[in-house]
This record gives sequence, C-alpha cells and structure tokens, in this order.
Amino acid sequence: MIGTTILGLRHHGKVAIGCDGQVTNNNVVIKHTARKIRKMYDNQILAGFAGSTADALTLFERFEAKLEAFSGNISRSVVELAKDWRQDKVLRRLEAMLAILNKEHVYIVSGGGDIVEPDDDIVAIGSGGPYALAACRAFTRCSDLSATQIVEESIKIASGICIYTNSEIVIEEL
Repeated sequence: MIGTTILGLRHHGKVAIGCDGQVTNNNVVIKHTARKIRKMYDNQILAGFAGSTADALTLFERFEAKLEAFSGNISRSVVELAKDWRQDKVLRRLEAMLAILNKEHVYIVSGGGDIVEPDDDIVAIGSGGPYALAACRAFTRCSDLSATQIVEESIKIASGICIYTNSEIVIEEL
C-alpha cells in the first residue's frame, strides 16, 4: 500500500497509534490533514488504515460489527474479519490494510487473509511504514520516550524520507 504512514506501538503499558495526514491522488497531494486512525469499542481498541479510503472505511465498519458481535474480543474479531475479507467476493476486492491494537494484542490485517501479530509489539503499514518501523525500533531500544512520543518522532522521521508521508501527525493513545 502506498500513500500513507500508520504506526502503532505497545510500550511500557501504553498503546499508541499515529498517522500522517497526507492524502495523495497519484503524484498530487489533495489533503494534508486526514485522519486515518480511530478508537473503537468504547475506546479500548485503536485502528488505522492504509490504502483506499472508501475500502478502509468499509473495513472499519465491518470490524466494529465484529467487535460488537464478539463482545470486544479483539483476537476473535480480527480472525472473523480476515475470514470474511478473504472469502467474500466483494470484500476480497478491497484495497487496504489495517493496523489494530489494544493493551494485549497488536495486529496487521490484510485482504489476502493475512493476520500478523508482530513479535516486537509494533505495527507499521503504508509506504512510510518501513521507515517509521525502523525509527520506532531504535527509539524503543535506545530511549526513555513514551509510546506516544515514539510514534510521533518515528512518523516525523518517515515524513522526511517518504514522499507520501507528511508531518501533520494525529495520535491516539490508550
């Protein structure tokens, strides 16, 4: 997925997710202050998206319905969303990725049916994701910054490298 940076982190008992604000259409910036993350299920779960906005919003709605159906069980909800996404002929065509986390779990979910729970409690998606991920790993190992500070500084670093990422950062924390 190109066109954004989403970074989520569980660190020292806190959970944070952040995004840049840039929206592009091919090689043109059309918005600088988009919000690509949200809190869900009574502010217990954080989620962000990379990819097509309309597709991601559809997936957010589906995921919220799964959370309601499974009483906020994030693991079960992620699995059921991935199964639907993979098996449904319409959903299968959606072009997006989701980063989903709470105080116990961290997931990346894709339309290919992939559910990844990273070993280091960091999720990074979008074109700036690898840059933010590298910075985030360095900060978690070599600093005393909070989860929110690490997410912010890491996305700032990504915005200096990735042309599809800006420094209009939005962060949510649990």
